[in-house]
Amino acid sequence: WLTRVLPNMSGIAKRKAATTSDVLNIMPIGAGNEVGRSCIILQFKGKTIMLDCGIHPAYSGLASLPYFDMIDDPSAIDLLLVSHFHLDHAGSLPYFLEKTSFKGRVFMTHPTKAICKMLLTDYVKVSNIAIDEMLFDEADLSRSMDKIELVNYHQEVEHNGIKFWAYNAGHVLGAAMFMVEIAGVRILYTGDFSRQEDRHLMAAEIPNMNVDILIVESTYGVQVHEPRIERELRFTGIVHDTVRRGGRCLIPVFALGRAQELLLILDEYWTAHPELQHIPIYYASSLAKKAMTIYKTYINMMNDRIKALADLGNPFKFKNIANLKGMSDFDDSGPCVVMASPGMLQSGLSRELFEKWCSDRRNGVLIASYCVEGTLAKHIMSEPSEITTSSGLSVPLNMSVDYISFSAHSDFIQTSEFIDILQPPHVVLVHGDANEMSRLKQSLVAKYEGKNVTVHSPKNCQTLDLEFRSEKVAKIVGSLATPLVESLVVKADPSQKEATADATDTLIKPTRRDVTVKVSGVIVRKDFAHSIMSPEELGTFTQLKTNIVNQKLSV
Repeated sequence: WLTRVLPNMSGIAKRKAATTSDVLNIMPIGAGNEVGRSCIILQFKGKTIMLDCGIHPAYSGLASLPYFDMIDDPSAIDLLLVSHFHLDHAGSLPYFLEKTSFKGRVFMTHPTKAICKMLLTDYVKVSNIAIDEMLFDEADLSRSMDKIELVNYHQEVEHNGIKFWAYNAGHVLGAAMFMVEIAGVRILYTGDFSRQEDRHLMAAEIPNMNVDILIVESTYGVQVHEPRIERELRFTGIVHDTVRRGGRCLIPVFALGRAQELLLILDEYWTAHPELQHIPIYYASSLAKKAMTIYKTYINMMNDRIKALADLGNPFKFKNIANLKGMSDFDDSGPCVVMASPGMLQSGLSRELFEKWCSDRRNGVLIASYCVEGTLAKHIMSEPSEITTSSGLSVPLNMSVDYISFSAHSDFIQTSEFIDILQPPHVVLVHGDANEMSRLKQSLVAKYEGKNVTVHSPKNCQTLDLEFRSEKVAKIVGSLATPLVESLVVKADPSQKEATADATDTLIKPTRRDVTVKVSGVIVRKDFAHSIMSPEELGTFTQLKTNIVNQKLSV
């Protein structure tokens, strides 16, 4: 196929006048100047894509949903791409698929679907709200899971003129960054990503191609993460000190994700310290056994360290850690370490244990992941003298409160280096507290002053309009291309000889020249691609069929 810009074909080639279809719209209806309920709407050239479909962990019921009422017609959405299994990115998926008119296609990676189903099932069971306030039930969840299609990393999928493919995002098992291409414009959505390899996950990939728009998380703003080795030493030191003074150490975690990383660290530390092995470590999650089965299944998607350990046995079969299904199985008679969900102490077992232990000075709570404003975990980081329990009672907060970020989100150094490599003309910040996002935006604007990088930070329900004007290009195919090729090649120039292995032969390099050639054929458009071909070859290069109509006129 020969690609040529058609200089003289009005309305098809080289059209530069801006139209409404030249404007790409980006509107966060969740995660705009906030962390939680990630949901971004893209619209371009009559196509609509939704990126993620989460809930807000600080709210419940309808208040936790993205602003779905900003969508005029959910049935007009072509694609819904889910980056990973955390509920702030996937929690409202059953609601949107079953309670709205959405009819598009939904994609996520294999581990994301497996774990997402498990987390959402648990969410339905443990939600502490009235039945009539529930967003969806198990029947809705089951039907929604049947609609989800799977995609592998680097697998290109095309639907209705939209191309997309996924990259490893590093954040949790199966997390994906999505590259979306519409009419030649590429948008990279990072979701949550991390460029730092840890004990079981690879670092996020860097696409080896030009990106026009980068939609990137800004969770940690201008903060810089503590080096991994120092962070792990401080973590194990705090846990050791807490149990050594006879206290209980509570580590609130999300059921899946960072929990597995922390379990690997604790199991290794307990193995290296025999004096601690009489003190139990519990992983309090009803999902623990199923989760470990999934993690073992997808070891091929983890880093080389885990793959090497897997050759010797299951690296997620821990020697020093026991599963704790509930308080009825728990012997709370001495020092121990308990990892319990949820990670922000909103409800569930972590909240129950926290309220039970918070008044004893020997005990400690270790916050190891990012906490959203409005949650109890965020509140206790300011070290208040007392807290309000789920039942409304005020109790003193005497236990130690420590924060060590094991959150696998990009920090300032990782984000700025990522932008440096990709050099996108537009950077759109999402998934960040308003203050953190503002500081990050100021830093990036100062860094790229005078360069071709513009930084945006739209709020929820605020539309960002970006204009992309492009020349129309058509491919001339089949027999019509032959005379074009011949007209572009000048006859052999003897001065441009190149010797071959046989000294008696030579290769002559053809030279090219600019020419104007009149082409007569049929223009065929499929999505955003144009082709010119002979009418006789429509059946060869397209799925169109030709027919001959004979007309007889009698006078």
